[in-house]
Amino acid sequence: MNDSAPTPIPDFNEEEVRQKKTLCGIFGIVMGGLGIHKFLLGYTSTGIIQIILGLCFGIGSIIGIIEGIIYLTKTDQEFYDTYMANKKEWF
Repeated sequence: MNDSAPTPIPDFNEEEVRQKKTLCGIFGIVMGGLGIHKFLLGYTSTGIIQIILGLCFGIGSIIGIIEGIIYLTKTDQEFYDTYMANKKEWF
C-alpha cells in the first residue's frame, strides 16, 4: 500500500503567480548560483543541484540568470502552467 498521495496542483491565483514569478525571476538573476528561485518553486533537490553547480563549477549562476530571464518574460499563465502546475524544473 502506497501512502504517498500525489502533490495537488495549486489553483491559478493571478496575484500569487505574479508575485512568485517576479520573486523567482529576480532571485534567479541576482543569486542564481544559490538556487533560491528553485526552492521558492518547491524544487528542493534541483535547488541543491544548482548550489553544487554554482559552488563547484561556477555554472549555477549562469543557469540562474537564464532561468530568471525566462521566468520574467513568460506571461503569468505560462509561468503557472510550466513551473507550478507541470513542475518543469530546468529552463
